[in-house]
Amino acid sequence: MKFQCFVALISLFYAYSSWASDSFIVEDIRVEGIQRTEAGTVFSYLPIKVGEVLDADKATKAIKALYATGFFKDVKLKNENNILIVEVIERPAIAQISINGAKEFEKDKLLEGLKQAGISESRIFSRSLLERAELELKRQYISRGKYAVKITTTSTPLERNRVGINFDIHEGRTARIKRISFVGNDKFPDKELRSILVLRRPDLLSWFTKNDQYSKQKLSADLETLRSYYLDRGYLEFNIESTQVSITPDLRDIYITINVTEGDQYTISDIKVAGETIAPEEEIHKLILLKTGDVFVREKLTESIKLITDRLGDDGYAFANVNASPTIDYENRQAAFTFFIDPGRRVYVRRIDIEGNDRTRDEVIRREFRQMEGAWHSTSKINNSKVRIDRLGFFNSVNVETPAVPNKTDQVDIKVRVEERPTGSIMFGAGYSDRQGIILNASISQNNIFGTGNFFSLDANRGAINETYSASFTNPYATVDGISFGLDAYKRVLDTRALTQFGSFKTDTVGAGFRLGIPIAENDIVSFGLAAENTSIGIFSGSPQRYKDFVTEFGETTNNFPATVSWARDRRDSAIWPTSGTTHRLFGEVSVPGGDLNYYKLSYHQKWYYPITDFFTLLVNTEFGYGDGYKGKTLPFFKNFFAGGNNSVRGYDLNSLGPRDPSGFANISGFNQRLLAIGASKRVVGNIELMFPVPFLRDDRSLRFSVFFDGGTTFNQFSQLNNFMRYSTGIALTWISPMGPLKVSVAEPLNDVPSDNLQRFQFMFGQQF
Repeated sequence: MKFQCFVALISLFYAYSSWASDSFIVEDIRVEGIQRTEAGTVFSYLPIKVGEVLDADKATKAIKALYATGFFKDVKLKNENNILIVEVIERPAIAQISINGAKEFEKDKLLEGLKQAGISESRIFSRSLLERAELELKRQYISRGKYAVKITTTSTPLERNRVGINFDIHEGRTARIKRISFVGNDKFPDKELRSILVLRRPDLLSWFTKNDQYSKQKLSADLETLRSYYLDRGYLEFNIESTQVSITPDLRDIYITINVTEGDQYTISDIKVAGETIAPEEEIHKLILLKTGDVFVREKLTESIKLITDRLGDDGYAFANVNASPTIDYENRQAAFTFFIDPGRRVYVRRIDIEGNDRTRDEVIRREFRQMEGAWHSTSKINNSKVRIDRLGFFNSVNVETPAVPNKTDQVDIKVRVEERPTGSIMFGAGYSDRQGIILNASISQNNIFGTGNFFSLDANRGAINETYSASFTNPYATVDGISFGLDAYKRVLDTRALTQFGSFKTDTVGAGFRLGIPIAENDIVSFGLAAENTSIGIFSGSPQRYKDFVTEFGETTNNFPATVSWARDRRDSAIWPTSGTTHRLFGEVSVPGGDLNYYKLSYHQKWYYPITDFFTLLVNTEFGYGDGYKGKTLPFFKNFFAGGNNSVRGYDLNSLGPRDPSGFANISGFNQRLLAIGASKRVVGNIELMFPVPFLRDDRSLRFSVFFDGGTTFNQFSQLNNFMRYSTGIALTWISPMGPLKVSVAEPLNDVPSDNLQRFQFMFGQQF
């Protein structure tokens, strides 16, 4: 840079001496030497116009202005009969950039990094920028542990004052962490401390996690983790004295040494509250997780401050300040804490602004808000509003901020920023069974039709045995109080004639009904429904005897009026990507007088999401079902519970688990003898699933892996449960892709018997719009 300034000064001196020292009136301006640059571009930067007087000061400013453009490596000014001659020599332009030997990074990413450093095609070539770009490339490789990287840069002159730049990269071997050691630790062994760090020696997953590659950022995070580990165990005097990072001469192995002072473990001697508490002091004390006599835990201290701040925020004190001041007794190794509370001024919400909802109407979002405009600020209501908006399933992300109103000390605004996601889908699914072959299904639905928040769907599922066609509409806010209204129409066909190895029968059910949902609490809703349906039963020569008996008793056609009542509770943190919370659903169905059938069914479905870490989420799912007849009637066989398939016990055919009819079987060449699953009056299903994002895409809410363990069946008598219970385990992938949701599972049955129908692989794919 100093050399360039020296050259510029010499050029300025030379340019100054190249024209007459007397000033003159510029009658015309002519530019010479330009090849790519337009003359108008030069005139636009030149601070001299025709008719002005040009003197030494203006000439110097003109040369500086043209140099500052970066387009020219030499500028001269001349006077020929009061005509200003501007002679320039252009800097060469970059015609092409080639990168050879790059394997660690994609070339497009490297080119983007070069562009940010000022090197890209069509830009003006500069040797200083080229050196800076080379350093940027080395920095990127060093961040990946490539300390031995060598980059050779060459520039080749081309025709028309252009250059080609070539980067030859020899990446070398990646440096790995050879050892992480601690000095000064007596309370915890090295092995235990190393286990809490992200950085570590190479292991089986290092190729995936890259945690064996040194990174200054990772080390800083690990040091903070180490500090938290000690402070959460009462070591108030813990301190990291120094860290040393060394690399071997061959640039292959890295050694990290962390020097610590542990100090003594401290307990809590007293807890006090001072300042203006606003809320009753007893209530504030209940929010403090630290207790007298306990070992000090910094995490509890931090959480206590947050709980108190949130509690004050519920009363409108959005900017409350809570500090915990320690009084340390070094001799007895005890610490007393005083929580000083300054609530600040009470504030209210001026207005709520919503951004990013191009399709969804404002009212659909606003009706989920529990914090009202003009009301006192409430932290819990704002947080609850955010969760409710996220549960809609219409948005990839929901961000809520509460900035203060300018020049106001008692007002805040709420700014809601949403990122919309496709809410309509055309779904296509398929599965393969060794008995049924390919099973197909399809559906079309829109969860947010016309941006109103209303739901509409058309479903068609067709397999070798089952066919289902249905239409459904739901308005979740039929009234301003949140009472929902829905309509359903459906046609279900079960026809076993397509599988000649089974006993033949056919049921064809057509029905329609309506639903009402009434919210009874913030997260609870009770629903009522009534439907009318007609079922035609086809019996053939090979039909099971129990179906023939049913037709003899009720006839080939039955009319039924099922009434339903259900209770649902949803406390998930998200509808799309839940990581914590629960859902509960209790459902009851009973045939009301006026129809041909007398039965009832009860079912319970619960899901529990528990965040084990920021990375892993545990899902526990349980389902129970019970049904029977009344007034001396039996539960109709087509109202039986079924199990098996993608939504219950993966690895087994859809609806294939449980009791089988002894009269509905055949012995086909190539297959063992298998009986027809007929469902049962009771059902139990359980799933344990460990879900986690892709390690290098942790912030991506579109892709999630899981490992699962499934179990379940249907049965009529509790004594049958052990005989019919089936288990499976496997892996699954869920991807909300730009083309639509994709679900894939591969399961391995654990206790199948020869008569079971297996379906190890299943997938579902859809197009969203």
